Amino acid sequence: MSNSRDITIDIRQLQMGRRSLLQGLGVAAVGISFGGLAACSDSSGGLASTGEEATLNFYNWDTYIGETTLDDFREASGITVNMSLFATNDELFAKLRAGNPGYDVIVPSNDFVERMVQAELVQPLDHSLIPNMANIDPSFIDVSYDPGRVHSMPYTWLALGIGYRKSKVSSPPDSWKVLFDSNEYANRIALLSEAGDVMRLGAKYLGHSVNAITPEIIAQVEAMMIRQKPFIRTFHEDNGQDLLLSGEVDVVMEYNGDIAQIMTEDDDIDFVIPKEGSQLNSDNLCIPVGAPHPKNAHMFINNLLDAEVGKKITETILYPTPNAATKALMPAEYAANPVIFPPADLLAKCEYAAYNATNQPLYEEAFTRIRAA
Repeated sequence: MSNSRDITIDIRQLQMGRRSLLQGLGVAAVGISFGGLAACSDSSGGLASTGEEATLNFYNWDTYIGETTLDDFREASGITVNMSLFATNDELFAKLRAGNPGYDVIVPSNDFVERMVQAELVQPLDHSLIPNMANIDPSFIDVSYDPGRVHSMPYTWLALGIGYRKSKVSSPPDSWKVLFDSNEYANRIALLSEAGDVMRLGAKYLGHSVNAITPEIIAQVEAMMIRQKPFIRTFHEDNGQDLLLSGEVDVVMEYNGDIAQIMTEDDDIDFVIPKEGSQLNSDNLCIPVGAPHPKNAHMFINNLLDAEVGKKITETILYPTPNAATKALMPAEYAANPVIFPPADLLAKCEYAAYNATNQPLYEEAFTRIRAA
């Protein structure tokens, strides 16, 4: 990431809540090293059982790992994980397209898995090195964006919706209208800063499938969003939950797991999937082309898919897990939480977005004009 600096943090001293590490450290991007090694470190840690140097470089979303996951993996394998953070799929893609600077495992969302496969930025996985693949719910194996899981393993699935402060709304904001087409919460609105998500959900509000968007629909969404721009406080960098928790905004486009986490800290916060439906995502574990430690990467991915390891991660991040063995270990209130697992009638209106090579540059160009308006 540009303008980043490396900071070493002892994760045992860190309370991982969903408050943004990036925001708390006051930097735009941060490389975090666990165990006192700088990101993309040298081989001073010796050799792992894989025969590779005992280090692994992990490029992940902010606060998207268990409190002790990386320390536990180091103790079990002798491999130190150096975790750096990105805020959007666009940032992740740009970083890898410029040439892998040394990452071994990355966490792209479903449409970006498809995009990165097409761009030859991720390498095929050796399933024989990932026996914990057997723990994955079968419905997450033969997926449209990566049939047979040739290039990816599922990490979480998630739903976009509206997080809101109950005391600041007259009624639950059950329509995308409050974010895209209303001045009811002027200057108290935060939207994601990822072009595709904003454009697709704007189209969803206008009655279209997220996978049936034409240039004409993109133009309609752009015009609507330019009208709405004066009422939007910010386009957030994966920290909408922090803005809501701090009181800087009252309504925010955000993922269900992010809002579920801050709901444990503030009972004035809630989450809803709008009545028009929404976009589902799945975040995935991939090994980029040029990974310096591919055997360590397979070992790490297999570890993350272990049932008990997955349980500790899920208890921290509170996202829906595609790991059936992990879900079986979670308490009943997890599966019964309607924020984490939205009601079936609302999920039926939601769709996974496919990568559209024709539309993606149009989304980015339109979003640039929206942000500049």
